[in-house]
Amino acid sequence: MYIIIIGLGGIGRNLAAIAAEHGDSVVVIDKDESRCNEILEHYDVMAITGNSTERSILEDAGIDRADALVTTTSDDAVNLMTCWLAKRLNVKNLVSIVNQIEHSDLFKEVGVRISENPDELVATRLYYWSENPDMQQLAMIPGGAIFEITVDENAPFVDHEIKELDVKDFVFIAIKRTGKEIIIPSGTIKIKPNDKIIVFTKKDAEEECLKTLNNQLKNPKQPGNKNIF
Repeated sequence: MYIIIIGLGGIGRNLAAIAAEHGDSVVVIDKDESRCNEILEHYDVMAITGNSTERSILEDAGIDRADALVTTTSDDAVNLMTCWLAKRLNVKNLVSIVNQIEHSDLFKEVGVRISENPDELVATRLYYWSENPDMQQLAMIPGGAIFEITVDENAPFVDHEIKELDVKDFVFIAIKRTGKEIIIPSGTIKIKPNDKIIVFTKKDAEEECLKTLNNQLKNPKQPGNKNIF
């Protein structure tokens, strides 16, 4: 794959590293020359210092043969303009970070696949992990993640059937129950205290999944504790 990556912040740099390690042809563009020089010291990539919203810079990057272009900067205007220009130059696969969720529709209108507000997603995950020490991520897979959460003794949905849960954009994969083999859940299986429930959620629904599981499978917050959600 020939991939052009815009922005060498944390996400862009890690993406470039992953693509290079997979043997892809990688071109990175960043306005900061020191960032470009730094990544050249570590990975077999082509680095261009410049503004990705300029056609000449994209042409220098080989836009005419790019299989994909990914924008990762913290500036939605730069990301959107770059994707729009790349689309006009016939790049079929456009992917971008969207920093402000209210801009999402603009990217979708251009035909860009988006990952919304990654900092907020990470912060939300860290919040729930700090609140629930037994919640853990088991794996990241394309399109989503697999989590394990332990059901508290007095959780609202203890002794309720799975089909009664408010389930949206996530699925139960299995239940590990003390003293029993792993249960492959059906809608009539009742949730028991200390069940370890393994769940798959779509990446773009992770925040809602964590909030739902927290509300239904963990002890209610004590009176006086404000729930920020």
